[in-house]
Amino acid sequence: MSEDSKNLSDDLNEMLDDAKESAQNVGKKISSSTKEFTEDAKEKTKEFSDNAKRTADEFSRDAEKAFSDGKNVAIIAHITLIGWIIALVMNSSNKTEFGSFYIRQVLGIILLALVLSIIPFVNLIGWILALVMWIMSLISSLNGEMKPVFLLGDKFQDWFKGL
Repeated sequence: MSEDSKNLSDDLNEMLDDAKESAQNVGKKISSSTKEFTEDAKEKTKEFSDNAKRTADEFSRDAEKAFSDGKNVAIIAHITLIGWIIALVMNSSNKTEFGSFYIRQVLGIILLALVLSIIPFVNLIGWILALVMWIMSLISSLNGEMKPVFLLGDKFQDWFKGL
């Protein structure tokens, strides 16, 4: 029995040694897999970061190019009073002669329409006059021409030259 106990003990020790060796091998495999995963994650993160920076730079250049000529500002200025305010803010950060020209024109048209709408019997004619001026100004801005509206267009440029 002591011989059997010894054999059994040796067998158990052998099994424990095999289990320890297997556990160490599994640990090494897990460790190497973790290192590979970490390296892959770092590489993918750097790639994603580089792509995001490149895309942001492209967007910035495209936006700068779109707003640099002032045509968009001029068109936005024609879209209601809120559009005029937005165009004024956009033009203040990147002033262009074209955008400023149409901001002054549209402000003049808006004020003219308001003043003429107060006067009785003239308000209908005033609104029609302002609408015609607005349409002509919008068409000129879409064509990329700095053409003042008839009658008071040059005066609008003088009166509102601070904008």
